[in-house]
Amino acid sequence: MMPDNCVFCKIMAGEIPAKVVYEDEKVTAIEDINPQAPHHYLIFPRKHVRTTLDLSDADTEMVGHVFQVAGKLARDRGFADQGFRVVNNCNEGAGQSVWHIHFHLLGGRNFSWPPG
Repeated sequence: MMPDNCVFCKIMAGEIPAKVVYEDEKVTAIEDINPQAPHHYLIFPRKHVRTTLDLSDADTEMVGHVFQVAGKLARDRGFADQGFRVVNNCNEGAGQSVWHIHFHLLGGRNFSWPPG
């Protein structure tokens, strides 16, 4: 069931335009509209899962697939060897603002540690 106010569900349904860079039966990846790096993509599952805390054992394969897609995008877009970061924010205090689990793939610049 698609929540009425979920921007990622609306993107997958074609109700909101987005620059899709990858799509398969499990996930969609789009360009971030407010990029924090030269390469900034959002990878999210087709299944609506609200937060990381809502993942179940049944979602293990899907989460692994997200990371495989992140590696594929980094290689295909030419920034894998330089290095990249995959980030998931869980709840408001960590910066989650869209209530559909998603992963930020960032690359094309150097990153510092610790983040944020």
